[in-house]
Amino acid sequence: MGDDLFVRWAAAADGARVWRLPGATVVACAALAHWDRLVMSGDPDALAGLVRELLPEVGPTFRPFGPEELVAAVVERAPELEVSAHFAWMEITEPIGGVPADRAECGWLAEDEWGEVAALLAASFPDSYARPGEPGVRRWAGIRGADGRLVAVAADAWSTEAIGFLAGVTTRPDARGRGLAADLCRFAADELLVGRERVALLADYSNVAALRTYQKLGFGMRRVAAARQR
Repeated sequence: MGDDLFVRWAAAADGARVWRLPGATVVACAALAHWDRLVMSGDPDALAGLVRELLPEVGPTFRPFGPEELVAAVVERAPELEVSAHFAWMEITEPIGGVPADRAECGWLAEDEWGEVAALLAASFPDSYARPGEPGVRRWAGIRGADGRLVAVAADAWSTEAIGFLAGVTTRPDARGRGLAADLCRFAADELLVGRERVALLADYSNVAALRTYQKLGFGMRRVAAARQR
């Protein structure tokens, strides 16, 4: 798959299909980070032609995805497409560490606790890409409060052999401001990093508080975007 990070991530996911032409690689993967995606790498001219060929085959639900500048350049050359979203791809390659001793309750949840996860997401993060039982969502980490209620969660979702992936990070609204999500991310990211080259996640630019938290934890940022058919 070469050195392109996003292509390697998509190509290693379940059900991925890969197309190559001189100067262009596209990986189609359904339900990758929630959406059906066409992950792109290469020359914008070659990619625009390849994406145009592939869309009738894979269907209109598939969205071109890649580095922000590349997606914009492909859209310029394929006016039937439009940029639909901009995201921050956040990643770490070294352990974070530092989960406080009083947060020893950070841990992976049993499957029979996932109903509580779904209820927490519905209340505090209804737009989450990761949900219990969705394709590629493997397991959930959580923290419980003193009253036993689940107060923060994070998912191991769309991880591959080389790249761990975090999603669905949220805290119950009445428990925010105490660093719970940050500590849960420390735990889950370090767990996912074992045996892998990096751990990543996607974040909305509008979620300034989350971006600040991830950056304080040591996550670096790459600008990515998605497109769709007009």
